[in-house]
Amino acid sequence: MKSPYDIIIRPVLTEKSYEAMNDKRYTFEVAVTAGKTEIKYAVEQIFGVKVKSVNTMRILGKMKRQGRTQGRRPERKKAYVTLTEASKGIEFFEGMAQ
Repeated sequence: MKSPYDIIIRPVLTEKSYEAMNDKRYTFEVAVTAGKTEIKYAVEQIFGVKVKSVNTMRILGKMKRQGRTQGRRPERKKAYVTLTEASKGIEFFEGMAQ
């Protein structure tokens, strides 16, 4: 199994994700090959919280062109992690959501 730090790439910090933090729902950019169980395990290991559910979304890269040459930006995967009611919030986000 991969290291938890290889699965979670970075947090996604947008207005929508800040509003969801009140409901103990956090958004992360994760490895494209990661499954829901791996994401759940990684969040629980890194932040020391209890995860209720994980929803994922794959984002296909945009087509870009420069002259005649076409290419595609890399694809990404986002994970929406919901914590249990009894679990404490993630301290990393506490100062940012104000």
